[in-house]
Amino acid sequence: MINIFSVIFAFHKFIPRVRLDPMVGRIWPLGHMFDTSDLLSDKCNGIITLDTEGKVLRVLVSVGKIALLLGFLYMFICSLDILSSAFQLVGGKAAGDIFQDNSVLSNPLAGLVIGVLVTLLVQSSSTSSSIVVSMVSSGLLTVQLAVPIIMGTNIGTSVTNTLVAMTQAGDRSTFRRAFAGATVHDFFNWLSVLVLLPLEVATGYLYVVTKLIIDSFNIQSGEAPDLLNVITDVLTESIIQLDESVISGIATGDPEARNKSLIKKWCQTFTNTTLMNVTVPGPENCTDPLFCWDDGNQTITLKNVSKTYNIGKCKHLFVDVALPDLAVGLILLALSLLVLCSCLVLIVKLLNSMLKGQVAAVIKKILNTDFPFPFGWVTGYIAIIVGAGMTFVVQSSSVFTSAITPLVGIGVISIERAYPLSLGSNIGTTTTAILAAMASPGDTLGNALQIALVHFLFNITGIVLWYPVPFTRIPIRLAKSLGSVTASYRWFAAVYIIFCFFLLPLFVFSLSLAGWKVLVGVGVPLIVLLIFIIVINVLQKRKPGCLPAVLRSWDFLPLWAHSLAPWDKVVSVITAKCCCCCKCCQIATDDEKKTEENNQTTHMEAYDNPAMNTEKEMENEIKIELNILNMTRL
Repeated sequence: MINIFSVIFAFHKFIPRVRLDPMVGRIWPLGHMFDTSDLLSDKCNGIITLDTEGKVLRVLVSVGKIALLLGFLYMFICSLDILSSAFQLVGGKAAGDIFQDNSVLSNPLAGLVIGVLVTLLVQSSSTSSSIVVSMVSSGLLTVQLAVPIIMGTNIGTSVTNTLVAMTQAGDRSTFRRAFAGATVHDFFNWLSVLVLLPLEVATGYLYVVTKLIIDSFNIQSGEAPDLLNVITDVLTESIIQLDESVISGIATGDPEARNKSLIKKWCQTFTNTTLMNVTVPGPENCTDPLFCWDDGNQTITLKNVSKTYNIGKCKHLFVDVALPDLAVGLILLALSLLVLCSCLVLIVKLLNSMLKGQVAAVIKKILNTDFPFPFGWVTGYIAIIVGAGMTFVVQSSSVFTSAITPLVGIGVISIERAYPLSLGSNIGTTTTAILAAMASPGDTLGNALQIALVHFLFNITGIVLWYPVPFTRIPIRLAKSLGSVTASYRWFAAVYIIFCFFLLPLFVFSLSLAGWKVLVGVGVPLIVLLIFIIVINVLQKRKPGCLPAVLRSWDFLPLWAHSLAPWDKVVSVITAKCCCCCKCCQIATDDEKKTEENNQTTHMEAYDNPAMNTEKEMENEIKIELNILNMTRL
């Protein structure tokens, strides 16, 4: 016994003194004093057993947060709908005028750029696509010329979630993830166009395949379903209602449409069709030779004449407002942006408060974990199906991708999982267009449905190009690289949006107007230079020995030509002059210092949310406690 006690006493100073608290079942060091932080941490980790009142309170708080989250999400979706209406009021007639110039549309590049710009103006790919369908149905535009425009609408609709990511620029790590998650959609669309537009010009791949599909099936007309619109229209239609036929009328050359307002005044109308005598220019304009006769110098025929009578006015806020469309559009634009940004901030804060600790870890595991080997590859395709289904429900790819952007920002959804969800949203929005095209009249059903199938086949081919093989998932790598750059230089996000969605399309459009010779003479050298820079960058990273000593780095160029640091100093000087108080500058400086400290931390990945790492901390803590128990056993 003396030997045993002497051994224990010898090891006494090496063994941590602990005690097991019987109330909470947790190991605490001897002499540890309980405080509220211990209880709160245990409560977060699910260790303390709550009484009935505590459980009821927790349930009520959780239900209240979920109800608030759904309410803010509803307002967020409605604000996106109002934002689209505002853009149509501001630039809808200009969009119709752009579509009207058929000589420009004959150029595929010009058609692509017009699709991008018009979708940016109306902030709705479904609206711009419906304009294209109406032009094809009326014979003003062939299906072949409409294919590049459809590709452009696919690019233009991806700017919405990129703008939503800009609202999360306050925190660098959140902004890095959010902007990368938003721009992965942009890169997919741009890369798909870079491959498929030349292929379409050379072979007519999309047109030929969709034509074969249309000719192979006896497709009957149907009705497009209203799903989420049934809920959101209650609020949005009480604020503003638009007459969509005005933009289509301008695009198809209707002279009366130009003088009409886009704001819908009459919601209940009655159309009366009467067979009556009508004067026509000549016999060739008669409806039938049997119903055609001359009365002196006039030719008269029998024709059905329709007249519309207004019965009931609409009941939205702007029905009796004596303001031009531009003024109403600017008012709605400001209000919708205010509501959208406010709802987005509140949604992010609610998600941050709900998704903490073990809850966040569980949700992150469910959303981002792959199936076990050998079925891991199935997970991404299921995410594509989920994205397509959710987009079909909300009937807008912009709404769906904008809704998952905050989740990517706070780290709940990884960029690798957001990528297939975005691809699915591209497919979901085309299925809605297919159903809408099936509601067209029988004589225009074929062309309308073919355009919708072109959009569908474009996205399917893009997925085949950029998803099945992991090596080809280039949009993810490009988006992560851009996210890292914008996190370091947040002003570069605005430069990216302005350049890619405004300056570049306008530049290409201007070259297209100048003719093929100017387009080729300016465009080809720029493309060759871009390819050269990309190849040199790849070789510098992977095989620098293959390059001459001069080209192994870009140091031979001026610093401003290969680094954003000098430009960042210029932007900092400009913003410092515009800053009204020194406190803002001090906050920015503190933020940069914190960022530098975080960058020096090597154990944390750039695209992991620190709030999500609690699970690993808990596992380490449990291991330490088990080791202490084993050491204290005799």
